[in-house]
Formats: sequence, structure tokens, C-alpha cells
Amino acid sequence: MGCKCIHSSEIEFENMKEKGAEGLNVRWLITKNDGPPNFAMRLFEIQAGGYSPYHSHDWEHEVYILEGDCNVTCEKQKIKVGNGYVVFIPPRAKHQFVNVGKSTLKFLCMVPHHK
Repeated sequence: MGCKCIHSSEIEFENMKEKGAEGLNVRWLITKNDGPPNFAMRLFEIQAGGYSPYHSHDWEHEVYILEGDCNVTCEKQKIKVGNGYVVFIPPRAKHQFVNVGKSTLKFLCMVPHHK
């Protein structure tokens, strides 16, 4: 399988209609179908006042904040982060991203492929 080069705007956003989420959209930039053996890359956008669900699962997240301000809750810890911050969410840690800014929050999130 060859390299993949595509502008992210050509990949459709999915509106995440999960319980406990508001104003959350995702673009699956690189998936298992593109050939990587280990990880997927996603671009999340959370509208002002929006949030992801407070949840956990068996895999880690590696996150890079591109634009905006948010509160990241990881277990009992809440940290305000913005542009340029990196966030590691360990497996099984309850976590949530809340947009506390006035503009759209954008971040990249890498996760291992689910089995």
C-alpha cells in the first residue's frame, strides 16, 4: 500500500451524537484502512460551550491541541490547556474535553486500532 496524501478538508466530519456529548465532530484522518499497523489519527472539533462525554475505555489517547482553550478532566484532575499543549490519557482513565473558549476547539487525537 502506498502513501496517503489528502487535505483534511476533503474528509467528511462525523457529528458525534454520543450520550453526554455536545457540539462534537470528528474527522478520521488516518484509519486502519489506510494501512498503518498500530494507530489511527483523528481531528476533533468542539464548538464553543461543547464537550466530549466523560468516559473511559481500554486504550490510551495521545492528543495535540491545535486551536482553542479547553479543560481536560482525567480522573480527578482538571487542567486548562490551549494551543500547543500535548495530553496523554492512559488506558481506562475517565476523561473529558470541555471547550471553555469562545471559538472552536481543534485537536488531533491518536488512538491504537481497536481489536
